[in-house]
Formats: sequence, C-alpha cells, structure tokens
Amino acid sequence: MAGKNQHVVPHRGEWAVKGEGNQRATSVHGTQQQAIDSARNIARHQQSELVIHRPDGRIRDKDSHGHDSFPPKG
Repeated sequence: MAGKNQHVVPHRGEWAVKGEGNQRATSVHGTQQQAIDSARNIARHQQSELVIHRPDGRIRDKDSHGHDSFPPKG
C-alpha cells in the first residue's frame, strides 16, 4: 500500500516537507535541495510520489517512487 505523497513547499523563508493533507511539516530545511533529498527518501520508503513546488507555490516537478500500474513501453 502506498503512503502519502510528499510535497516540498516554501515555508517561512525556508523549505518544508509535508505529507499530502497534513497541516504540519514533517521537516524544515534551509535549502530546497535539502528538502527534496529528505522528501525523496520518504517517498521511496512509502512508495509514493514526490511533488516539488516553486517559491510561488506552483508545482515545479513530480517524481513517482511507487509501483506504476502503467509503465511506459520501450
């Protein structure tokens, strides 16, 4: 069973990792890259998706770490 998607979001001048639907941050980091690394570890462990946001809150990138039911051919 897959866990919650992990979001990297701006947070009070820093970057936070938040599980989807959570109000509180799982962790807070000084740089976006540190937050991405932390969130990627969680997403891999939970077989969920990593969603990286821009400073304005828009989605920048997504990375799936779950079992894809429709893997690409080729």
